[in-house]
Amino acid sequence: MIFPLDKLVKFDGNIYEITVAANKRAYQMSMVKDPLIEENHDKVVSLAAAQLFGKDVTYRIQSAN
Repeated sequence: MIFPLDKLVKFDGNIYEITVAANKRAYQMSMVKDPLIEENHDKVVSLAAAQLFGKDVTYRIQSAN
């Protein structure tokens, strides 16, 4: 799987936020050794981004307070 650039171009939210969310999701998946990573030929960041763009996984921004 390639990073979903077509979905990134169409994304109407904050690009920085979803990029950070994809990075954190990729880290989570690698720490628990998610079996989807191997099925995706070890392309964990593109898998995490696809989950976020497909709304299989959601994220929220926490305030600094």
